Amino acid sequence: MATPKETKASPAMAEADIAIVRIAPETSFKNKAYEALKEAILKMDIYATPEPVMLDERALSERLGVSRTPIREAIAMLEQDGFVKTVPRRGIVVVRRTKAEIVDMIRAWAALESMAARLITTTARKKDITALRDFFKDFGSDRRPEDHIEEYSKANIAFHQALISLSENQVLVDMTNDILLHVRGYRQLTIGRKDRTATSLPEHLGIIEALEARDTELAEKRARDHTLGLAAYVEAHGQELFT
Repeated sequence: MATPKETKASPAMAEADIAIVRIAPETSFKNKAYEALKEAILKMDIYATPEPVMLDERALSERLGVSRTPIREAIAMLEQDGFVKTVPRRGIVVVRRTKAEIVDMIRAWAALESMAARLITTTARKKDITALRDFFKDFGSDRRPEDHIEEYSKANIAFHQALISLSENQVLVDMTNDILLHVRGYRQLTIGRKDRTATSLPEHLGIIEALEARDTELAEKRARDHTLGLAAYVEAHGQELFT
């Protein structure tokens, strides 16, 4: 039996000499379009208005500089992931969740974020924990969050994303990214309500204090209770948020 013809390869490259199929250009464009569209959707505030958020295939093709074929393929992937859906005679709509689904997502986020807090108390560097205070350094009794809602809302979202990231657990990061689009939208909707804004900053600072003290149980509890408070608020007032 004939043996395969040997090829010369340096020792450093020997392990990389594996059978692999070249990626076709159209596949690469499809994946790049998918990543670009997913990132754009994740940055959208799809709950800012009760009107559906629509995507136009032709406009996306022009903005991304690719043909409509990889755009269609990327849309199909996003639809499979649950980010968009194709509505007959209307087009492509970004999926929004029902109030009940949002409440479930926020509760799941609370569990994930409380675990992130637990991990932070045992692994994060002191300076990285202290840096969380920078998100709120421009707010206080002399500059109240309720007087600067848009600015505070951005700081609020960035803080929660940083909290997950600081856990240095990629699984937590990936899992929260999947629900970030919806939870973030409702955080932004509720942060302007006075009864939520009044408690938001003290609760954030309380979480940071527990993290700095390396009080694992308290940090976990405060992170969980803070987000469960949002879930309870949405459950009670969800229908009012668009009025």
